Amino acid sequence: MKSNITNITSAKGLQTKYCKGAELLLSGSVSYIKEQRNGHGKDAHSLLKDTTSCLVGQRRECAKGASTMLKKNVSFTTSSTSKSGWHNLWLAAALLVTVFSVSSCGLYSKYERPEVNTQGLIRNPYSATDTLAVSDTASFGNLPWRSVFTDHHLQKLIQQGLEKNTDLQNAALDVKKAEAQLSAVRLSFLPSVGISPQGTLSSWDGSKTSKAYQLPVAASWNIDLFGNLLSSKRSTQKQLLATHDYQQAVQTSLVSGIANLYYTLLMLDRQKEIVSEITSITKNTWDMMALQMKYGRARSTSVQSAEASYYSVLAQAEDIERQIREVENSLSLLVGQSGQHIVRGRLSEQMLPTEFSTGIPLQLLNNRPDVHAAEMALASCYHDVQTARSRFYPGINISASGIFTNNSGASIVNPGNWLLSAVGSLTQPIFQNGRLIANLKVAKAQQEKAYNTWQNAVFKAGNEVSNAMTSYNTYAERSKLSAKQVILYRKTVDDTRQLYKSSGSTYLEVLSAQANLLNAELTNVTDHFYRMQATVSLYSALGGGRY
Repeated sequence: MKSNITNITSAKGLQTKYCKGAELLLSGSVSYIKEQRNGHGKDAHSLLKDTTSCLVGQRRECAKGASTMLKKNVSFTTSSTSKSGWHNLWLAAALLVTVFSVSSCGLYSKYERPEVNTQGLIRNPYSATDTLAVSDTASFGNLPWRSVFTDHHLQKLIQQGLEKNTDLQNAALDVKKAEAQLSAVRLSFLPSVGISPQGTLSSWDGSKTSKAYQLPVAASWNIDLFGNLLSSKRSTQKQLLATHDYQQAVQTSLVSGIANLYYTLLMLDRQKEIVSEITSITKNTWDMMALQMKYGRARSTSVQSAEASYYSVLAQAEDIERQIREVENSLSLLVGQSGQHIVRGRLSEQMLPTEFSTGIPLQLLNNRPDVHAAEMALASCYHDVQTARSRFYPGINISASGIFTNNSGASIVNPGNWLLSAVGSLTQPIFQNGRLIANLKVAKAQQEKAYNTWQNAVFKAGNEVSNAMTSYNTYAERSKLSAKQVILYRKTVDDTRQLYKSSGSTYLEVLSAQANLLNAELTNVTDHFYRMQATVSLYSALGGGRY
């Protein structure tokens, strides 16, 4: 991992050799411009042109020579009141273009995905030691949610949730906020302009009032030669992508959450039907034993036990009613409405896919929104490191101002005139109380942390896929076994009731058989539900939930 982090943090194309020829030409250009400020623009222009050509031809080897030269502090001030002032400003701009050709020698590169461990990412659900070897590149998670969840009641609920769920709406607002932040960062490349009109009325000892006015216009432009604004923009772009991923992750969670709660309601409805059927059986058993006691063929204890069994089943029915009400309230909240009855189908009518493909690990990385968001956070930290590095380099700023005024300082003149000025400055940080170095170390630590988080997100995604596939296979087998149990217990209940009538069985055997049948029926429904839930979990783990 250390080598991966080194590859991320190092600027691509940065060379170790000095571009001595370019450095000498640049130094000569600076000296020439400072000493020959007036009247030698043509010669200076030729020299700068030669310098630029040299640098373009040696871009790959000049980064360190540029760094050495740019540690020198160069500042100049000009005034438009003299013709040479504008000439010097033009020379300064040419020099800045030349310096830019040096500083852009591959110093700031774009983010490239580092290597991440995906070996054996998904375990084979049928083996304790093997991993899943996938040859099919299609993924179950790429299916639109309407193709997975075909129940029309469920589709209406999911569509309503996508339109009204507050968490998803807030995620969309976060995206808008990130887009606005990116727009602001992009505009930081442009000059800032301000205007502040002023007027003055003055009178000395009752004399005639003099009127003065001025209309100042000021502009300032921060020239991004060393990638400060560029790396900040790229970092913000990655943050925007991560926000989009978060929105998709919320949508995936919402779709799977609605589906799970809907299937939970169907399971509870089926359990309610089973309990109702068992209630009728236990009531008949109670009546039968009461009749047997009336004719002296049964004891009061058998009747009491049958009656208690009947009440126990009624209590289970009440508990299921409570669960149905709670799940309906939870589902109503997800779809953005107050708690109310949910119109739904039946558990036996549901058709979910039974054949799955997980796709290859790299596709899984791109498909999972949370995994991709973790990588975008890493990319953002990568550019934050570049931003921290750029703060070691000079800051170059050009300011210009124009004032239309009738106040010349000594007197008031009408009409007014324009006073124009321009200032260019280059500031090289030397000692900042250790803040620059500390900020760079913090940025590097954040980058390593983001890499670890991304790697863990990849492992987590693989675990969730493995768990969902194992769960599906397990409950598919359990459903088959519990269905066989139901058949046997139904026969046992019928046989023990007949034997009890002929005194061939005790009341305890009858009650036990009924209790076993109820448990087997409920277990079979639960196993079927868990298999459906595993399908939803696998769809979510593979990044499903798209339109």
